[in-house]
Amino acid sequence: MPLYEFRCPEGTSFEASFTMSQAPRELACPSCGQEARRRISAPKLSLAGSSEFKLIDATKRSAHEPEVVSNRLPGSGRSSATGYTYNPLHQKLPRP
Repeated sequence: MPLYEFRCPEGTSFEASFTMSQAPRELACPSCGQEARRRISAPKLSLAGSSEFKLIDATKRSAHEPEVVSNRLPGSGRSSATGYTYNPLHQKLPRP
């Protein structure tokens, strides 16, 4: 159902949802009770660019496509070994 925006003479704006065939031109304001006229406003067709939509999409995607963690956890044991060198002097050093 479309969402319609109304504004009363005191300046209070509010929204209400009606079917297109039943949308009134005026509606009683919930704060002051005066007749509020329906305003022409921009349609809210999509939230595709918003951060809310990106968060919802990432949450749905992570349910069946979890991110792969390639780094080790901090403090999870020994550090990775250094690469092997071909210098003959390094072969005489003590090994850990």
